[in-house]
Amino acid sequence: MHELSIVMSILDIAEKESAKNNAVQIDEIELEIGELSGIDMPAFDFAWQQAVKSTKLEGAARIVTHIPGEGLCMDCEAVFPMHQLYKPCPVCSHHFITILKGKELRVKSLVIN
Repeated sequence: MHELSIVMSILDIAEKESAKNNAVQIDEIELEIGELSGIDMPAFDFAWQQAVKSTKLEGAARIVTHIPGEGLCMDCEAVFPMHQLYKPCPVCSHHFITILKGKELRVKSLVIN
């Protein structure tokens, strides 16, 4: 379950940033998670619930923005939605694809108190 290690990394980022600003608690955290990032959201949610107990993130509002996948075919230059990795271009069926969006995984903002 790599989702737990991801949650622990997010928790570490949040704790360090809140400590820099002498925050007592974190009221809100905003995350961006791409469709192609490989995150299993039910596993992520479960790991989140367990990991934030007794931390500054316990009770914080969690806002997740899901970024849809988007690819660019290097052969025909078509731009198209991608819902999973390693699918061929829907226009020309070639596999030379550059991912434009959807692999994001970032802490976008924290609201601290």
